[in-house]
Amino acid sequence: MTEVKELVRLAVLVRRRTLEVVGKASGGHIGGSLSSVDILVALHFAIMNIDPENPEMKGRDRFIMSKGHSVESYYSTLESRGFITSEMLDTYGQFNSILAGHPTRKVPGIEFNSGALGHGLSVGVGLAIAAKRSGESYMTYVLMGDGEHGEGSIMEAAASAGHYKLSNLVAIIDRNNLQISGQTEEVCAIDDLEGKYRACGWNVFFCNGHDMNKLLQVLKSTRPSEKPTLVIAHTVKGKGVSFMENRADWHHKVPTKEQLEQAFAELDKRMEDIENGR
Repeated sequence: MTEVKELVRLAVLVRRRTLEVVGKASGGHIGGSLSSVDILVALHFAIMNIDPENPEMKGRDRFIMSKGHSVESYYSTLESRGFITSEMLDTYGQFNSILAGHPTRKVPGIEFNSGALGHGLSVGVGLAIAAKRSGESYMTYVLMGDGEHGEGSIMEAAASAGHYKLSNLVAIIDRNNLQISGQTEEVCAIDDLEGKYRACGWNVFFCNGHDMNKLLQVLKSTRPSEKPTLVIAHTVKGKGVSFMENRADWHHKVPTKEQLEQAFAELDKRMEDIENGR
């Protein structure tokens, strides 16, 4: 298990790399990428049974990035974990790069082509059923957006997971309260998420999606269980960069050179604070 301080440090590095990737490619879904970084780091470095030396390892845990538009932080996490090289990540946004604007199975460490919102949980249910029927012990983790919950297929999948008592399935909602066109509750109200999932037969937990200690505690508490588990992770869109935080217009936007420099300075200050125990 990687120490919490190191995970917090890694999250800052992944945020910095995500900004570099978006800036160099002149495109990307930066706000939701930054809000999901801590969740991605916790899963890939401390929770999931995975091996970058053997991405197709039998018995590996499965992860589905259902909110596939936030792929930049996903790629940056895979780079940090050793699944892809820095040279490969630097090709993002270039002609003939295997790194598309949404996750694809061409990339080591990625299990599922995603990005059509509302599909990830359904696939996760299928993987979890397959594991139970074949007697395998792997867990399936699905990261969803909150705006994504306007898609009705999610609740169909949630009902199926509860019916089949998929204790090997963990869904996480990146609850940053914003989507491309504004506040989630103004675009298409989705609360009460807890009540909806509990009614479908799920365990439901809440946590601060940027508190690494809390994230790890909650993600580790999902086993053992006789039900599927939902973690509602309260996050901030654009987390880590002051002028991007809680701004719907940073859902998909490219920072200027000056904005990148400011963002890097803020993240460097955050890293300094971590190193000094602040």
